[in-house]
Amino acid sequence: MCGIIGVIGERNVTPILVEGLKRLEYRGYDSAGIAVLTRDHAIQITRSKGKLIHLENRLAEIPCTGLVGIGHTRWATHGPPTEQNAHPHLSRRCAVVHNGIIENYQELRRELTALGVVFSSDTDTEVIPHLIDQELDRGLEPAEAVRAAIRRLHGAYALGILILESDLLIAVRRGSPLILGLGEGENFIASDATPLVPYTRRMVYLNDDDLAVLTRTGVQITDLHGRPVQRAVKISQVSADLTDKWPYRHFMQKEIFEQPTALGATLKGLIHAAERQIDLQEIADHVDLTAVQAVNIIACGTSYHSGMVAGYWIEQLARVPVSVHIASEFRYREPPSLPGAITVVISQSGETADTLAALRFCRSQGQKVLAIVNVPESTIAREADGVLYTQAGPEIGVASTKAFTTQLMVLACFSLGLARAKGRLALEQEQQWVEELTRIPARLEQVLLLDETLQRIATRFMNAKGFLFMGRGTCYPIALEGALKLKEISYIHAEGYAAGEMKHGPIALIDAHLPVVAVAPRDPLFEKLVSNLEEARARGGRLIVVTSAGGVGETPLLADHVVSMPECGMFAAPILYVVPLQLLAYHIAVLKGTDVDQPRNLAKSVTVE
Repeated sequence: MCGIIGVIGERNVTPILVEGLKRLEYRGYDSAGIAVLTRDHAIQITRSKGKLIHLENRLAEIPCTGLVGIGHTRWATHGPPTEQNAHPHLSRRCAVVHNGIIENYQELRRELTALGVVFSSDTDTEVIPHLIDQELDRGLEPAEAVRAAIRRLHGAYALGILILESDLLIAVRRGSPLILGLGEGENFIASDATPLVPYTRRMVYLNDDDLAVLTRTGVQITDLHGRPVQRAVKISQVSADLTDKWPYRHFMQKEIFEQPTALGATLKGLIHAAERQIDLQEIADHVDLTAVQAVNIIACGTSYHSGMVAGYWIEQLARVPVSVHIASEFRYREPPSLPGAITVVISQSGETADTLAALRFCRSQGQKVLAIVNVPESTIAREADGVLYTQAGPEIGVASTKAFTTQLMVLACFSLGLARAKGRLALEQEQQWVEELTRIPARLEQVLLLDETLQRIATRFMNAKGFLFMGRGTCYPIALEGALKLKEISYIHAEGYAAGEMKHGPIALIDAHLPVVAVAPRDPLFEKLVSNLEEARARGGRLIVVTSAGGVGETPLLADHVVSMPECGMFAAPILYVVPLQLLAYHIAVLKGTDVDQPRNLAKSVTVE
C-alpha cells in the first residue's frame, strides 16, 4: 500500500529520498515524510499531510542533511491522513517506516502506555520504535534489539529502521515486499524497484522473516534467529524512462496508449513465431497441463475481471470446468481440493495480500499453482509452481489499464495451450487463433484513434450521477471493468451487469437521466443484446453502444452514440472493447478535475487484507 525508500551512503541522502518518494507516490499519497541521521548524530524528521509537494516545500524551508535516511509515502490504514500519522514514526532512539498492518498493536500499545510511553499518533506503526527502544535499553545491539521487538509483532510488515547510536540502516520483511539495492559506496532499501533503478540495477529481494543490516560497504542478511542467509542478486530490467509520463498529461493516459506495445511484447514471449503455435514451455516443467481436470482462478479487482473472461475461453476451448473466485473470500469458504485441479492466481504486482494468502492455502492443499504477474521476483512469482509474465512494464496509474489487457493476452494463450494439451485443439485451429492474437496490437492502434470520439461523449455525460454498463459472454466482465474504471477515477457511481439480468432488477434504475453503456461486439450473443438495448431504450435510457461496423446497422435507432469498432474474433473482443471504456472513464475524470493517476482512497499495490 505505502512506499518505502532508504539510503546509506557517502553523500547527502535527502535528494535521493525525495526523488525516490516521487517514484513511489503511486503507492500512497495521503502524507509523506523522511527521517535522516544527521552529522551531529541526531534523527531529524520532516513530515507533511497530503501530496509530496508539501513535503518538498517543508524541506525547502527547513533543510535536512545526512548520510543515512528513510522515507515513506502513506496510504492511510490506521488513523486519518494527518501530519501526526505520517511516517516515519519516532521514539527516543529510533525512527521507523512501515508498510503493512500490525494486528496486535492495540494490545502492545496498552502495554507500552502502562510503562509510561506517550503516543503521538493513531497508527499501528508507532508501537514498533517504542518496542525497539525497550530492547535497546536492555543493552542489546541494534540488530538484536530489532529482532527481539519484531518477534512480538503479529501481522504483515516491511520496515526501514534508523537507530540513533548506530551508523546503520536496518530492513525487515514479513508479508509485504522489500528490496535491497546494491550500489558503489551506498546501499538502498525500497518497496519496489522503480526508485532504485536510477542508482543501481543490482537488487536483492528479501524473503519473509529476513533481516538486513546495510552499511555503506555491504549488506548482511540473517533470519530472525540471527543466522546468516543467502539471497540471490538479480539484475533489474525496469527502465527508469518508463516511470516518466512525458509527453502525456497523465500516467493513465500514457499507459492506455502503451497497450499495443505491451501486448506485442507479451505475445512475443508466448508463441513460436515460425510455427504459429502457443509456447508455454515456461511452465511445462512445473505444471502438467494434460492432467488438469478443473481450473480455479483467483484474483482481486481488475485481475478478477480478467479471470472471469478466461473462464469463458477455457471452458469453451479446453472443455475443462472453471471456477473464478474473489481472493479475499476464497480461503474463508474452506473449499475442498478437487483431484486434478490447478489454481491460477492473477496479480499485477505479484504482492496482492489476499491473492498471496489464497495461493498459500491452495499449495497447503496440495494443488499446483500457476501465477500470472507483471513483476518478476515478486512474492507470488517466487512461491507459485509456474509463472507466466505479462510484459506491461511499470504501471504507475492506480487504475489498471495495460496490466489488464496483457493479463487477457496471457490468459488467451494459456487457454489455447491448455486446449491443445487436452487434445481439444487441432493444429490448424490453433494457428488460426494465434493469427488472431498477433493482429490485436495493430487493431488496438485503430481503436486508439477513437480517442476524440470518446472525449466528445465524455463531455456530454460528465455530469451524470450514475452509469450502467452491460455486456454478454466475455464482454460481461468487460462491462464490470468499465464500471470499475469510471468509479475509480471519476467518483461517479457505476454498475456493470450481464445484459440478460436487466429485467431482474437493474431496469428499475433506467430513465432519461441514466447513461447505459453497451459492450456489443458482433458475436453469437449480439441479437440478444440488441433486445436488451430495446428494453433500455423503451424506458428512456441514454444509450452509448460500443460495437463493430457490422453491428452499427442494427443500432442507430437505439443508440444516442455509437462507438464503431473494428471487426474481431473471440479473443480480440474483450481486449479491444475495454479500451473505449478506459478512454471514456479517463476523459470524464479529466473533465471533472479529479486526480486521475492517484484517485482518492486507492493505492496501486494492495499488500494488506
